[in-house]
Amino acid sequence: MRKEKLSVVKNIEGWLQGSPYLIVTDYTGMKVDQFSELRNRLAGVEAEIHVVKNTYIRKALKEVQLPELEDKQLQGQTAVVYGAKDFAAAAKILKNFKSEFQKPDIRVGIVDRAVMQQDTLLKIADLPSLDVLRTKLAILIKTPATQIAQIIKAKMEKDGGALAEAKAE
Repeated sequence: MRKEKLSVVKNIEGWLQGSPYLIVTDYTGMKVDQFSELRNRLAGVEAEIHVVKNTYIRKALKEVQLPELEDKQLQGQTAVVYGAKDFAAAAKILKNFKSEFQKPDIRVGIVDRAVMQQDTLLKIADLPSLDVLRTKLAILIKTPATQIAQIIKAKMEKDGGALAEAKAE
């Protein structure tokens, strides 16, 4: 492999090593302004999208010991999405963007070293964001504690009132 190509593959390896996920898309037919808009939306969830040659991504996956993808998943015009945080948020942006512009098509993903097919990624994209799930969990945890505190307070007021009357006598 030529020095320039090897440098590109090493760059892709860096992306893969710094991200817990990779989403492979087909961007065929996307206009430059649409691609820029998608890039901006993904930046909002700390994700990036880059156009890659299929042979380069295949080589980089092998070098960082990630699962190999099928030939049909790495053909045509390929762009990869990766990031350091919530992959579900990136998948949601891709799904919503496709509903607006009919592009890009999600092909496959790798999440925590496991291959996820398109249908699984789309189901995950429908889930609430990680922040929303954390908030709901905090509310669930807090609610019983608040109820217990109210019961203890009522008991103390009841017992405290009886105790104060006993001391007065």
